[in-house]
Amino acid sequence: MTLVSFLAHGQLTIPTNKQETPELSQKVKDYSPIVEKHLSEAGKEEYTSVVLALMMQESGGRGNDPMQASESYCGEIGCIDKPALSIKQGVAYFIKVLEKTNGDVKLALQSYNFGEGFIPYVKERGGQYTEELAIDFSAKMYEELKHKNIYSCIREESAQHNACYGDILYVEAVLAYYPNAVTYVDGDSVQVTLDN
Repeated sequence: MTLVSFLAHGQLTIPTNKQETPELSQKVKDYSPIVEKHLSEAGKEEYTSVVLALMMQESGGRGNDPMQASESYCGEIGCIDKPALSIKQGVAYFIKVLEKTNGDVKLALQSYNFGEGFIPYVKERGGQYTEELAIDFSAKMYEELKHKNIYSCIREESAQHNACYGDILYVEAVLAYYPNAVTYVDGDSVQVTLDN
């Protein structure tokens, strides 16, 4: 496996001590071979740890749609009812947004959560993911929603910013699982540095 490096403003070291980072569930670990298979078919197997961390944030591997990929598949929640289809679609969608972001993993992760519309929004505002852009985009999209009652603020921070479209801290949440995913996939502890 090749370690994936991330681009970010400033420098951030992700702790790799198992006691400091949340672990992947057994269900997510069980899906590792199918995730790696679909990534390998696209020549992107080095992203296995990233996608396992993403799945952990999405569902912990639970349910029939562990990648929560229904919206990218059919445009609505709940149309996928088979884990194998969920993983195939989720991996395909992650690769699609990753390619549209020219390999910017953080922007790809947030776009997985918000949808592809976040990519041009960021490109028009400097071209690099920031948490501030995620908050602004979420607030803008939430303001434009006609049926706000189907959305709820999943975080206190979202409510404070009236940014209840998607998860404004999605990248941070996924990356919290990444060190454990790397350890699981690669078999040893790796320290990942995020820098420009």
